[in-house]
Amino acid sequence: MRNAAERAQTNADTVNRYIAMLNDGDVEDLVGFYADDATLEDPVGGEVHIGTQAIRGFYSAIAGLERECELVSLRVSGNEAAFQFRLTVTAGTNKMRVEPIEVMVFDDAGKVSAMKAYWSAADVTHL
Repeated sequence: MRNAAERAQTNADTVNRYIAMLNDGDVEDLVGFYADDATLEDPVGGEVHIGTQAIRGFYSAIAGLERECELVSLRVSGNEAAFQFRLTVTAGTNKMRVEPIEVMVFDDAGKVSAMKAYWSAADVTHL
């Protein structure tokens, strides 16, 4: 069994890999972070996607778009991580940046069992 420091480092590493995949990974790379029965709520107050098939549908919206992603801050505690990042998406001549704060809960296998993204239209900048 991993101790608290090892678990925290593993969860931090997972968040860093997730940010890298938001940058240039494909949909399957992103879905691979989630447990089979995981939930994803992005943004909070919106639709809750349950299970990897629904999560796959959510991430398919950014497939094929040019993306730049940068981690701004990260805090890990127990089996959870909260982090802010900056995501810039370009679709043709349209370019926008969103800066959400996400909270991920990890299961014992290190998979994301729940993710919530906190952001609203006020956090989106059209470039």
